Order: sequence, then C-alpha cells, then structure tokens
Amino acid sequence: MMHLFKQALGEEWHISPAGGLTGNAYVAEKDNQRLFLKRNSSPFLAVLSAEGIVPKLIWTKRMENGDVITAQEWLEGRKIKPKEMQNERIAHILRKIHQSSELLHMLMRLGIQPVTPDQRYQEVVHRMQNSQLFKEYRATQKALSYLKKLLPVTRGQKQVVCHCDLNHNNLILTEDGIIYLIDWDNATIADPITDFGVVLNKYIPKSDWERWLNNYGIKKTKSLIQRMYWYLIVNTLDHMSWHALRNETYKVDEHLLELHALNDDVQSIILNGYFV
Repeated sequence: MMHLFKQALGEEWHISPAGGLTGNAYVAEKDNQRLFLKRNSSPFLAVLSAEGIVPKLIWTKRMENGDVITAQEWLEGRKIKPKEMQNERIAHILRKIHQSSELLHMLMRLGIQPVTPDQRYQEVVHRMQNSQLFKEYRATQKALSYLKKLLPVTRGQKQVVCHCDLNHNNLILTEDGIIYLIDWDNATIADPITDFGVVLNKYIPKSDWERWLNNYGIKKTKSLIQRMYWYLIVNTLDHMSWHALRNETYKVDEHLLELHALNDDVQSIILNGYFV
C-alpha cells in the first residue's frame, strides 16, 4: 500500500497511516506541507469537495495497477464533541446535503439506487426470522411487529443523499471554525430521516427535538416521529445481526439495550398517541 502513495507523490514525502477501519487512509508530509491521502475513494468525493462538505480535493491520480489515489487539503482541527451535535449548524449542514441536487445526480450516475422501506422491511424480516436473535429475544419479535405496524407511514417519502453513518466522530471542526462531514463510504439514497433521526435519538434531548427540527427546516409531527423510530429500529436490528454473525456478543448486548429503549418509546407513541 505504502509504495503506491510513494509512487504517486515521490520518495521525499513521509507517509504514515491515518487510522480508520479500512486502512486506506494516510497522511503525507513534506516541508511543512500535509496532505490527506486515500486509496480508491468514490468519484463522489469531487462533488462533496465542490459543495464544501469535505476538505478541498487537491488532485486525483490513477495508478498503473488501476488504483485511484486522492489527495485532500489537510486542515488543523478536532472532532465535534457529542454535546456540540445540538448546535444548529449541524442541522443546517444536513439540510444542505439533503437538498443538494448535484450530490443526488452524482450518486445516481454512480449506479446507487434507493432501497424502499418495503424492501428493507422484507430483508430485515427474512434475516431476523432465520436468526437465533429472533428465537432468543422477545425484544426482536416486538420490534418486528412495530416495523409492520408503522411501515405505511414510511412510504412515499422524498429520497435524497444520506450519509448513513452520522456520529460526532465524522464531523470535523477546523481552527477556522468550518465544520466538515467526512467518511462518506456508506452514502446512499434514502429518506433523509435516516440521517437526522440518528442525530435526534443519540444526541438531542427529547425536549429539544422541535427546536432542532425547526433549525433543519421541518415541523415535528406524529408521523415524522413514527417514521424516525421505524428507521432506528431497522438500523438497530441490522447492527445486531451483523455483530451476531461475527460472534461479537458484547456488541449484540449493547444493541439489544438500544432496542429495548426504542421499543418502549414506540409503545408510548402507539398507546399514548404522542409525546414530548
């Protein structure tokens, strides 16, 4: 891997791993210059850079073996803190992404097709009913029943570009005060609530949901909250299944606790009609 970056930049550059799960990201340094390098980034990166959502793309090089190396501007900064996710700027960034026709057209040109809620529902039902998780845990059975009950409210929604891995570690605040959303490997076309529902559930107190949604540009309604929980449950079941296949019991247990909390909230919505 390292030799590819040396070949793209030159031997005078010092190159070191930048971390991350894929092992495809590196930092290059020479004479007080720093670049963020990545192997085989999506062509989507160029549009994200042009839209000001990720740090500036400096160049792209295709290597003889077919790999593509990208170099981005290195900016001094830090990850957003969990409490800072409540800032209205995060809502504005998500709104900008979700309203971008340029991002949507690029993903479509790359062959990304939206997955309908009905397709996701059938997939998760098939996966869970053939899993030990369904037999062992009452919470998974209850969750599937809620998904079936709430499925109609998920249909007919506008499909937009979604990041699909929204957490504070993927938001960078530079020394100049600019916020960038990085790590777009899981991007897809989906209901925008796929993104902002995670932010609300994980970072925003329920008493502030209405304020946060107003900053994003929509009103809080019963159907929106129901839709949000539908996607949160689907994602949690997906995560449980993924970790179960890898025998990561402690991770399954973590997501099981999340599922219990989601089930309790959904029961409140269905039985009491509304909350907060």
